[in-house]
Amino acid sequence: MSIFCLGVNHKTAPVEIRERLAFAEHSIPDHLREIRELVHVNEAVVLSTCNRVEIYGGAEAIADAVAELTEYMVSHFAVEPGEVEFYHHESEAAAHHLFEVASGLDSMVLGETEIFGQIKKAYALAQSNGATARRMNKLFQQSFSIGKLVRTSTRIQQGSTSVGSAAVDLAERIFGDLCECRVMVIGAGEMSRTTAQSLLSRGAHSIIVSNRNFDKAEELASELKGKAVRFDDWENCLDEVDIIVSSTSAPHAVVKKETIERVMSKRRGHTLYLIDIAVPRDIEPGVNDIENVYLSNIDQLLQIAKDGQDRRHRQIEVCRGVIAEFLSEKGIEALAEIPERRKLKSGDDTLSDPPGNPVTHS
Repeated sequence: MSIFCLGVNHKTAPVEIRERLAFAEHSIPDHLREIRELVHVNEAVVLSTCNRVEIYGGAEAIADAVAELTEYMVSHFAVEPGEVEFYHHESEAAAHHLFEVASGLDSMVLGETEIFGQIKKAYALAQSNGATARRMNKLFQQSFSIGKLVRTSTRIQQGSTSVGSAAVDLAERIFGDLCECRVMVIGAGEMSRTTAQSLLSRGAHSIIVSNRNFDKAEELASELKGKAVRFDDWENCLDEVDIIVSSTSAPHAVVKKETIERVMSKRRGHTLYLIDIAVPRDIEPGVNDIENVYLSNIDQLLQIAKDGQDRRHRQIEVCRGVIAEFLSEKGIEALAEIPERRKLKSGDDTLSDPPGNPVTHS
């Protein structure tokens, strides 16, 4: 028996397809049971995230198992014939694909760590529902070892790779620990939300949200566990905050230099950091000339994010070398020799990541 992987991800399918194929967490035990009842599938682990839906399995006849599982996915998730193309990997290629996923090499944000925990959770759920045995167990345990090794022995996580993370890194250079920092968000769009969430994740608190549409301000404030203020009142709250994130759709600057000068005269030297992620810009560039005031605009943040992405991309081959060395030391060939027990088996490993063989339902 060998292993395989069948799935779609952010590189191969738009979000409209991925969300239709996504497994609701509460239903995964039932799906695992149904998948294992398929004639040719012996083991199964379902990995379903916002960026990927993948099923790892063990089978005697991989081609039959892949065809059977493809039919299952299409019929259960109401996908039209020919509407989605699944990729699939077999044996060593399937193992290598999982190792790169666990290492953050196959993520939308290269080197991100969230996927590592998602894989652990997916495996634990499959194991607790009796859907794994020796082959899947060994495969996933090795993926955890490799994921940790890659992150600790390379620089794949270094550098900001998004506007939000770049802004947070700059904020930490200015303030150090962000746990005492209070944040105001002007504009309630997606960029404001993600940047504010990045700040909160590093310890910032006391979020104030202001938006021309007060209902949207209240909605975002509720999500961020902050408070909403009406757009006409945000200037009155400036002495309460340390960081301002502005991203409105206004055609002109909404944060004026004279306004910040007036506020700073009351702040007794306390630093203020402004993050302008609007296009056109929301904040007059001249505020950066005020003592103890720092300003970052969208172009600066995008450049920092690009530099971080470039640095991480240069680490890809280093990471793959770590994976190759791990597999060489562990002896990947031995996995193919593991005898079957009861109905299931254990894990696998490998190198090189071929593009995968597409499986189109028709």
